Amino acid sequence: MLFLFNSNKMFFLFTLLFSTLISISSNSWLGCWIGLEINLLSFIPLITNPNNLMNSEAALKYFMTQAIASINFLFSIIISLFLMKNFYNNNLISILINSSLLMKMGSTPFHFWFPNVMEGLSWLNCFILMTWQKITPMILLSYYFNINFLMFIIILNVLIGAMGGFNQTSLRKLMAFSSINNLGWMLAALMISENLWMTYFFLYSFLISIMCFLFYMLNIFFINQMFNFNINFSIKFSIMINFLSLGGLPPFLGFFPKWLIINFLIFNKLYIISFFFIFMSLILLIFYIRIIYSSFMFFSFKFKWFKIFFKNNFFNLINFCSFISLLGMIFSTLVFI
Repeated sequence: MLFLFNSNKMFFLFTLLFSTLISISSNSWLGCWIGLEINLLSFIPLITNPNNLMNSEAALKYFMTQAIASINFLFSIIISLFLMKNFYNNNLISILINSSLLMKMGSTPFHFWFPNVMEGLSWLNCFILMTWQKITPMILLSYYFNINFLMFIIILNVLIGAMGGFNQTSLRKLMAFSSINNLGWMLAALMISENLWMTYFFLYSFLISIMCFLFYMLNIFFINQMFNFNINFSIKFSIMINFLSLGGLPPFLGFFPKWLIINFLIFNKLYIISFFFIFMSLILLIFYIRIIYSSFMFFSFKFKWFKIFFKNNFFNLINFCSFISLLGMIFSTLVFI
């Protein structure tokens, strides 16, 4: 993905990568805060484009929300260090720190900025916002979380992520609500085990990268644009496979981490939450299938005579990744056997 950025933005991209390492390797909360601030100041130049008003507006919204979350995070740290004697047993401090980190990653009930910022970004920046920008807050959250508060947030994430995508016509907003839904699964994985979270996050990033890169190459931003292109069948098939895999439909690769999380939840007798997760995943699949249906079934008449051919090696790579997604559950089953 590095070659897709301008040379003048490469410095900020490397700073963005190293800021995450600074935060997760720090041994103090102040060092974590410094890493978060470097991360913020590195991402702003990546998404800012003076020639595009939407990009500038998204950058301003992102800066305001992240600055408020950083102030809240620093305020919580100062109160805990200077005013609270018993830091780790105080529910108020834990909720304050958790809330600031949840705001940074775009979790409910602090998610309102997330779809609006996504709407003003390019697909490559959307990919960074949905994947890399969630690493630091989630790892910091794993150090110190209030389990009762986090269980409530997980249920809200899964609910809002599934329901919020119904009335959306923008693919970027739809992917934003899909990310909110998957964030609930990732938080549940984080509560269970960090290794399980790493597995889920890696597979989720793999699927999101395919979707964002595919939409970037096709220059598609809205669902009605799916009506108007008449491309070859392999690309449509890739879109279908990756959407179904992202929704967690077996036997695709995206089902594997969700299956592990449900297995752990049932093992710990959390049957209601397991049922809720499964039910919301079915709702999520509804608007994925709506996109797939429009891609396969509808075509504009004025483009009926026109056939688009993509002579690009990247589409061969996407088809190969889609094949991995298709057979991923079979491979993972063989590993366990």
